[in-house]
Amino acid sequence: MARMRRNSEQTLEFKIEQAEAKVARTREAHEKAVDELKKLYDIRKAYQRDELLKALESSHRSYDEIL
Repeated sequence: MARMRRNSEQTLEFKIEQAEAKVARTREAHEKAVDELKKLYDIRKAYQRDELLKALESSHRSYDEIL
């Protein structure tokens, strides 16, 4: 019976190692996805800023009137 216990412990350790490796891979993928999302948000914000500046330039109102 001691032999079965050792095998089940080894199997458990192997499964733990696999799960830890999977967590590490998914963490890296998550971090990459978050970085990409942040970059896209920054690009969108820059486009919106440019659009707003163009609208202000073409507006007949003064800065004080807009504020």
